Amino acid sequence: MSSSLLHPPSQLSPKVARHHSREAPNILGRSTGAISTSLFQSLLSAPETAELWTTYENLLLSCLRTADDKSAHECLGRLVNRFGNDNERIMALKGLLKEAAADDATTLNSVIKEYDQILQDNPTNIPILKRRAALLRSIGRTSESVTALTSLLDISPTDAEAWAELADQYFSQGLYSQAIFALEEVLVLQPNAWNIHARLGEVLFVSAKSSDNPGQLGEAIKRFSRSIELCDDYLRGYYGLKLTAKKLLSDPQKALQSRTGSEGFAIPDTATLSKLDEMATEKLAEIVRRSSAGERGWQGYDAAEIKAARELLENDSDTVIR
Repeated sequence: MSSSLLHPPSQLSPKVARHHSREAPNILGRSTGAISTSLFQSLLSAPETAELWTTYENLLLSCLRTADDKSAHECLGRLVNRFGNDNERIMALKGLLKEAAADDATTLNSVIKEYDQILQDNPTNIPILKRRAALLRSIGRTSESVTALTSLLDISPTDAEAWAELADQYFSQGLYSQAIFALEEVLVLQPNAWNIHARLGEVLFVSAKSSDNPGQLGEAIKRFSRSIELCDDYLRGYYGLKLTAKKLLSDPQKALQSRTGSEGFAIPDTATLSKLDEMATEKLAEIVRRSSAGERGWQGYDAAEIKAARELLENDSDTVIR
């Protein structure tokens, strides 16, 4: 059984998800006895493990991504047999299958009504609260989705996933200060999440451009630097660091004014910014070169990110990627 089935499918490439979906009948066929309700068959079957149920859930999600509804429903059936219809996570998975099968707005609205009914009986059903917020956003009811997320966080203020989703929704609406606050809350809960440090740097960079605030560029430098400190090969961290350093170097007078009057993280001096730009350039060139060559250990990068990094480097006349 593939070890990648023990990781959330949202982190898998479409290629891997398709592979899981194709293998679903074989995987389900090999493990049918594990969910048997018959005592005799259970004695003959493989023992139940947490990995087995994680595999079923993740296989269900991969099958939904590839429109293999039959296998998805079989996975759900096994989970229902084991955990029952009243399990909160099972309720959310059943709702997800209904969302995937819906072919019009009316059906999706009926799913929302079902979620509302469940929440009337149990207002603290976290999986259903999350599904409801996600569905509201997917059909364009963003303000209602934000309200749903803030209600969820009133119940569960340590839910880093909900804070991250809220930040993304705020950012999509141009509410940068709110997005920054939400991402800072994620980092309170997960201080070593290098991807969130980089994401916060990206939001700070965009916010600084819209408000002409060089001080936020200094904070972005800090976040991107922390990101690559935590993950030495994180492309987005180096990309953001180079972009921000170049932005500050392009207007040294404004950076100097912010440096002398900033109350937050001080913007590095020109020499330090140049070194950061050079380091980021070298690392991005290495990532692009080795990933494009298909070297072992350098193949996990998103193709669009590699393309963006290459274009950024090619715009830098001093950089040549061989």
